Amino acid sequence: MKKVLSISAILFASCLSVTNATAEDTPAPEAAAAPDTGPVTANVTLASQYRYRGISQTNSAPAIQGGFDYAHESGFYLGNWNSSISWMSDNYSASPAQLSPAVPGLTAPIEMDFYGGYKTEIVKDLTLDVGLLEYYYPTKNLPTKTTYTAAGVTTTAFGTSFSGRQTQGNSANTTEIYAGATYAFATFKYSYALTNLFGIDNSKGSSYYDLSLNYDTGFEGVTLNGHVGRQVVTNTPSFAKEPSFSYTDWKLGLTKDMGHGMSAAFAYISTNALNAAYFNTSLANTGKGTAFASLTKTF
Repeated sequence: MKKVLSISAILFASCLSVTNATAEDTPAPEAAAAPDTGPVTANVTLASQYRYRGISQTNSAPAIQGGFDYAHESGFYLGNWNSSISWMSDNYSASPAQLSPAVPGLTAPIEMDFYGGYKTEIVKDLTLDVGLLEYYYPTKNLPTKTTYTAAGVTTTAFGTSFSGRQTQGNSANTTEIYAGATYAFATFKYSYALTNLFGIDNSKGSSYYDLSLNYDTGFEGVTLNGHVGRQVVTNTPSFAKEPSFSYTDWKLGLTKDMGHGMSAAFAYISTNALNAAYFNTSLANTGKGTAFASLTKTF
């Protein structure tokens, strides 16, 4: 789901590469040392929408996000990141004509991510990162049984879904392990789902491949960002609109360091999942190409 790079890089996000290079022709008085910010940092972001692995989690509406990170000098780290979302409540309430009764009472307004891992530089410019990530979705009134009518036939569904994006009664909570390597400005990361993937039935073992490039131009704090990812979902249900839930997403953009912990990001994000069963047909296509912007403050 974009995430400030305090979390495993997934989702939908921009990597910041900040430089502060100054040159002096003559010696200057020694400046006071910068205060030690300590091992704990925090961040807050306002975004035009929340895109995770190319898919909008807010039905193209704005999102507010933020989190905390603890990084030990040994390389071990822990963190929490959170974002407003709407995809579950949108999905269940969007097609009341198909549901009897409709389930507009479902609430799932937030995604909470908890993660921990170990990061170390093994040789110059080559950093390895391994960890565990839990996506947690506090929900209320998640239905476990739904009756729907299609072509004049009424069916009571247990563990299936009329929409595909969120299987009826399945928790969206997801646990992934990940491993990544960064060399210079290129990062490759692999994530593996130890549970069902975001409520998709029988999807344990799904994988995500993420290649990101973040090149510091050296000009006015601007970093160029590129990303391509491949979501592979195992055991796609027979009701999917495509042979597979799997798809590819990509992003082109830039970030701008504005100093004092402030940064802005601008990007174009898209996917080839335009007809996948991730989308309820009553909703806008949440995988189509879009412009994206965000403003982040790091403390």
